[in-house]
Parts: sequence; structure tokens; C-alpha cells
Amino acid sequence: MTVLPVRLFGDPALIQPAAQVTDFDKELRRLIRDLHDTLDDQRGAGLAAPQLGISRRVFVYNVEGTKGHLVNPTLSFPDEEEQDGPEGCLSMPGLYFDTKRRLNVVAKGYTAHGDPLQIVGSGYMARCLQHETDHLDGVLFIDRMDAERRRAALKEILAADWANRPAPTVKISPHDSGAGMWLRR
Repeated sequence: MTVLPVRLFGDPALIQPAAQVTDFDKELRRLIRDLHDTLDDQRGAGLAAPQLGISRRVFVYNVEGTKGHLVNPTLSFPDEEEQDGPEGCLSMPGLYFDTKRRLNVVAKGYTAHGDPLQIVGSGYMARCLQHETDHLDGVLFIDRMDAERRRAALKEILAADWANRPAPTVKISPHDSGAGMWLRR
């Protein structure tokens, strides 16, 4: 069992599009096992490779007892129906925000062995498939919110104990007034 650290909001790996999987080999199957082990440890619904800092278009899911994975997914939507409800992310632990998503989705991709796979999802499964595919495109679920919801969500995210905050910038005046002498080495 290999549980890997999940990258948190603010990590550049989360906003980069992932590379297509071209080799359906032992390395890919190990990655999928590691993703499942990490997802089980975190008790989440889905986990995408970029959340582990790995640029590959693959994710795993465990939605209401249905476990699986999808490699190089594409999504289509059979109708215009939407759902609006709470959504969370292992890269933003403990936070949930109402997010609009399509109610029904058809996800097509491949298994770990390169066999074609189609998953038809509605409700929570549809939300998970969209959320994880977004990760592979470098899109976070807060990017799907309207401006007002996103502002409120960002405020909570930045206040979270785990939030990646950039180190403060300390500028030293080029004028030697003596006040900044203690900053010099």
C-alpha cells in the first residue's frame, strides 16, 4: 500500500493540464493503485494524478461504493439538466462549496490496460466525473463558480490552516538609513 501526499490549493501542479497517457504499462497500473490507496486513506470520492503532482490524464473514484478509474477521459452531456450543491476537494481539505454541474454525463476513456471504457453517471457520480476530469485539464472546482461564490470560497480557503501562503516579500531600501541594518547578513 502506497499512500502519497495530496497537493494542496496553491500548488502549481493543480492548474496545469495533464499529459495524455500513451503507455498502458506496469507503471500506469502502479500509479492507479497508488491513487486508489491514497483515495481510500483520504476517504474521498475521487482523486486525479495531478493532485499527487503527476502529470498524467488518469483519475480514480469511489462513489457510493462504486470504485474505478478512467484514463484519458472525455466527457459528453446527454442533456442540459444541472445540479447545484456542495462540492469538496482533497486539495482543499474540509471545505465544501455549492457548485453548479451538469446532472448527467457520459465519460469515455480507457482502462489501465488500454481497453475502451464508458461510464454513464448522474447526480453525485456525474459531479465526481466532471470534477476529476477538470483536474486533468488544470481546472479547479472554484473556477466553475460564479464571481460571488468564488470570492466567498477564496476567503475561506485562504483562512484555512493548510492554505499555501506565499512567503512575505521583504524589501530592503537601497537608502542606508540604518533602519534596515538588522536585515543584512
